[in-house]
Amino acid sequence: MDGMEVKLTAEPWRDNIDRDMSLAEHLTELRSCLVKAGAALVAGTAVSFYYLEQIMAALTASVGQLYYLRPAEAFMVYLKIALLAGLILASPMMLYQLYSFVRPALTLREKYYARFTIPIIIVLFLGGMLFSYYLVFPRALEFFLGFGNGHVNPLISMESYLDFLLMLVVPFGFVFNIPVVLLLLAYLKLLPVNALGRYHKHVILAAFILAAFITPTPDIITQSLLALPMVVLYELSLVLCKLLLAS
Repeated sequence: MDGMEVKLTAEPWRDNIDRDMSLAEHLTELRSCLVKAGAALVAGTAVSFYYLEQIMAALTASVGQLYYLRPAEAFMVYLKIALLAGLILASPMMLYQLYSFVRPALTLREKYYARFTIPIIIVLFLGGMLFSYYLVFPRALEFFLGFGNGHVNPLISMESYLDFLLMLVVPFGFVFNIPVVLLLLAYLKLLPVNALGRYHKHVILAAFILAAFITPTPDIITQSLLALPMVVLYELSLVLCKLLLAS
């Protein structure tokens, strides 16, 4: 048409659909995101407090009776559990608010990847924690309690039990997100896709060394329950990088 020029690009996802924002608008958007994320955390913590007895029953099912050694210990443990459970419940909204804040700086393709990745991060994190809670944690607990041999009885405090539980369960949530991290590094050109396939033996060795540091037991079976998923997730990451990013 006369007087009009239509500009087509070979990669339309490279065009940003969001207009440039001023510093004041960025700060306003940041405050809005922080308020919404904080509100989600408060709501999640309130829901966790309501179901705190059920949560504690599920977490202590492997050990049974627990004790507290200081007057405020039980209260602090309950508060920590409620906050942690509230954080897990609020994590989808908090990650979405993070995405909302950085969205104006992303291209259309990056926005598509972000919307696709956020649910995967949550599912993998929860899946890793559940894997550890049902498979790794009981094994580690049995290993340590077995040193009594019937001559002494364990007197486990609530705080020490919770710290031991979190030390074993939470790292698995991050470990299960290895494919997402490697895909991100490959997408940003910080990790060449072709180089991933040349380090299989190094990855296996590094996985068992890292598992030996993370897991509090010298039991090779418990360490293997962490190391083997790391190796499998690395191989999965390699396949995904070749399918999605290799040119």
